[in-house]
Amino acid sequence: MSTAATASPPSKFLLLAEGRAFWEAGATFALWPLLQLAPRGDGHTVMVLPGLGASDGSTEVLRSFLKTRGYAVHGWGQGTNCGPLPGVEKNLLEALRKLHDSSGTVSLVGWSLGGVFARMLANQAPDAVRNVITLGSPLHGSPKATRAAKAYELLSGKSAHDPKRMKWVRPTPVAPTTSIFSRSDGIVSWRSSYEAETSLSESIEVEASHLGLGVHPAVLYAVSDRLSTPEHAWTRFVAPAALRPFYPDPARA
Repeated sequence: MSTAATASPPSKFLLLAEGRAFWEAGATFALWPLLQLAPRGDGHTVMVLPGLGASDGSTEVLRSFLKTRGYAVHGWGQGTNCGPLPGVEKNLLEALRKLHDSSGTVSLVGWSLGGVFARMLANQAPDAVRNVITLGSPLHGSPKATRAAKAYELLSGKSAHDPKRMKWVRPTPVAPTTSIFSRSDGIVSWRSSYEAETSLSESIEVEASHLGLGVHPAVLYAVSDRLSTPEHAWTRFVAPAALRPFYPDPARA
């Protein structure tokens, strides 16, 4: 099995299969009443960051769901995510600091490029962050392992090969960290998203498209479960017996 460093971008077949995101969103709406049985939290603050080319509108379903679980949920408030444009990183760090000062440690949930920003924030302001959860984010390996590299360069005006920024992303944050990924992701190589298991880090595998990760019922359940873990008493994800078929073993060969 190839490592993240040598991973190739997803196949054209998986890219074409990204259209199933509409079905995944439909499944969430159909299962919305059952999703209300997902774990509730303690009301702490959660910031949700969208992916490349997307805005807070793309995370509306996820944020609405987390509000039903009792969290104080905030979007990223930066318009369309076009990468690290001038002022974006500074504004995000200031927003995180402001939320921390007013309500305590903040959990960060980032979808794709939003997860890259989440990791960067967690490593720059570790005292302000409670949990980090990323959804299909390219955290390791080559930028060529994602089919969004050219779009990133076009929107941001920066090279996808950016060691200066990645030094803040690749180290696993000191806060409890969860990477949710799919081996059938058609945009980002799953190997780039895989996070090795430690006492404070884990990977959760789901069967989902990249574009559907933020609206997939299995993802919503897993995010709510991770956010509900008590602060300073984090344990790794264990799906209820009835739901285990929806969460393959992420470490399998």
